[in-house]
Amino acid sequence: MSEVTTFPSPTQPLQKGKLINKLYYGDCLDIMRDFARESVDLIYLDPPFNSNRAYNAIYKDETGRELPDQVEAFCDVWTMTAEREQKMIDFKSALASKGDFVARILNMWHSALRDSNPKLLAYTYYMAERLIEMYPIMKANSTIYLHCDPTASHYIKPIMDAIFGQKNYRNEIIWWYDTGGMSKRDFSRKHDVILRYSKTDSYTFNVDAIKEPKNEQQRKRYEMSKKWGDASTYRLSSDLKHPHDVLKIHAINPKAKERVGYPTQKPLSLLKKLILASSNEGDVVLDPFCGCATTICAAHELKRLWIGIDIAIHAIKRVAKSRLQDNYRLIEDEHYVIKGIPRNIEGAKDLWQRDHFQFQKWAVEQVEGFVTTRKTADRGIDGRIYFRLKGYAEHSSMVIEVKGGKNINREVVGQLRGVMERETDSVMAGLIVLEELGAQKKANFIDEMAKAGQLDDDGRKYKKMQMLNISEILNGRSFDTPYVEGKGKRQKVLKVTE
Repeated sequence: MSEVTTFPSPTQPLQKGKLINKLYYGDCLDIMRDFARESVDLIYLDPPFNSNRAYNAIYKDETGRELPDQVEAFCDVWTMTAEREQKMIDFKSALASKGDFVARILNMWHSALRDSNPKLLAYTYYMAERLIEMYPIMKANSTIYLHCDPTASHYIKPIMDAIFGQKNYRNEIIWWYDTGGMSKRDFSRKHDVILRYSKTDSYTFNVDAIKEPKNEQQRKRYEMSKKWGDASTYRLSSDLKHPHDVLKIHAINPKAKERVGYPTQKPLSLLKKLILASSNEGDVVLDPFCGCATTICAAHELKRLWIGIDIAIHAIKRVAKSRLQDNYRLIEDEHYVIKGIPRNIEGAKDLWQRDHFQFQKWAVEQVEGFVTTRKTADRGIDGRIYFRLKGYAEHSSMVIEVKGGKNINREVVGQLRGVMERETDSVMAGLIVLEELGAQKKANFIDEMAKAGQLDDDGRKYKKMQMLNISEILNGRSFDTPYVEGKGKRQKVLKVTE
């Protein structure tokens, strides 16, 4: 890792220095496999049980509308396929050395969920795969915090016992909040669970940094000290009480400045408490599901280095723009880098060879589209760009198809046109091709597309069918469509590194 940058107060920009902080676009499973062993001091993860909730939050923020029903982004992750079940069986066998007790627990919930809740079983395997990759990159004195819903925490715990060892289980932390969860038939649901494990019995725990006042008078003095001083270096006196495993921290107010629209967004104060407890200044904090980047913000304000990973490029763009650039005035390529997004045609071809689906997803998101298909059941729609035409209350869309192969013929155009005309809300169609077509072939495609005619939006005309190749997209071109509702202009193309 290169030289450490200087950390001024959170309201000031960082001084120019070597690149340290990183945002990764992609699946944390693949990305963490390339990390150096024992390179991370603290891991916090808040993995989404329902990925579409976060995806919908991004879409709604950018368009002002709920995500349409057709969008099925990442849903296949929660499907218990035969292949995934076999991997789960292999996983249980591999952990047999952890002891008979752990093996029996894993067998019990696997059998119980296989028929009753296969979606939850798929989720637990999804998490097991990734937790296994987190263990070797943790330093000996490091800690991992896994934030989860009470409906899933008791299924995740035996997996963490198996991977990190029962002896390294430290706490089941309860985050208590006073909003939501009202019910006339049950006790009100007012808490989340955070499972805390260390890698070894020699772990960082800064108890003095998270002590709290014993009474209201001391609390006021403490809050005043934080207001006028540096909260990250403030050392509490001996008259403060030892922290316990119930954290009473208010959920984020809907009008709070820190809120960015995610339905599951966690308070900055919660993350600061965990980071202060289990890391020191200059340590590396990893969030493998960084989403709206609360972990990154807390780490930055507490003078830690950070790594964030997210599978949605829209999330990465929002983190870079809304939180890092606008809130902290961090500059890309000076204070952080974005990795994992192809920046040239060679990188795009490599992604196509490694994973066709991720290539299609990346291509759709590069043109500000939203993924609308599972890995299977391809109906000729890989994504959609949504917009609202003047005079129409409901949204319209451009359907997008991505082709990575070299042998593409004009039949693709006819099939895509058929999809556009069948879908009730689609009025345009876009074709993305990896390779640039030859001059004659390109002319034939354009002629065929022209037969679909033009779309008239209050006097502004758009070609109903359009085509782009990856080189054009990498150079900043996008489809010519009405702008998506809410933004008024597209995001700038991010500079990225391999």
